[in-house]
Amino acid sequence: MAITIRPLTPADREGWAALYSGYADFYKVVQTPEMRATIWSWLNDSSHELEGFVATNEAGELIGLAHYRPFSRPLSATVGGFLDDLFVSSAARGQEVSKKLIAAVAQVGRERKWSVIRWLTAEDNYRARSSYDKIATRTNFLTYDLKLEAAA
Repeated sequence: MAITIRPLTPADREGWAALYSGYADFYKVVQTPEMRATIWSWLNDSSHELEGFVATNEAGELIGLAHYRPFSRPLSATVGGFLDDLFVSSAARGQEVSKKLIAAVAQVGRERKWSVIRWLTAEDNYRARSSYDKIATRTNFLTYDLKLEAAA
């Protein structure tokens, strides 16, 4: 199967929304259409830091997505890239779509002179982790969240 990786376009909204909804469901996150509209607006605002790629199959259907952004790395005095969201439709898994999406983000990082591409996944996301272990180095850091009250 021929897979194409390309930047998101405004015409991708419906397919992107279906994929992103699947991503939220996978992580058991309740997400409203309004939340997706906010993320979509960020992805289509050239002044916002969040950018995205999609993967398409031979028929032009969206089968995967990746959202990424820069982040400052004070200890190394560099800028890195953070891969916030990575999702492949269940029908397209096992075809190295995630590997190709990560490679596209890595190419952006090389062009922008980023020092690293970093991402998180769930401890029990074994299928993805087995793929990630082949292309990246797992760190020893644990992640903590300090929940803040929502702004009024």
